[in-house]
Amino acid sequence: MNHGERIAPVAAAATALATLACCLPVGIAAAAATASIAAVVAEYRVWFLLAAGAMLALGMVQLNRAQRQCSTRRGGSLAILAVSATIVVLVALFPQVIAAI
Repeated sequence: MNHGERIAPVAAAATALATLACCLPVGIAAAAATASIAAVVAEYRVWFLLAAGAMLALGMVQLNRAQRQCSTRRGGSLAILAVSATIVVLVALFPQVIAAI
């Protein structure tokens, strides 16, 4: 076993630790910024939900137009729209449950 084969795993572990040491403070700062932004925009929650509903309606219209123009409908588009609608409905109906996640 040559010298490079012995050093490679140690270098990989050291690199992983250095990455964590570098990124951990950034993650903590991002969490603090997210919490402060959430406190500021909480009063606009209703407007954001209305905008999300309007965008979902626009997505449904676009999906309907695409279905009329093309003979095939992609299942992925419908799945993404359904998941998005589910998330918006859950956030609107159960905001405290979603916030606890």
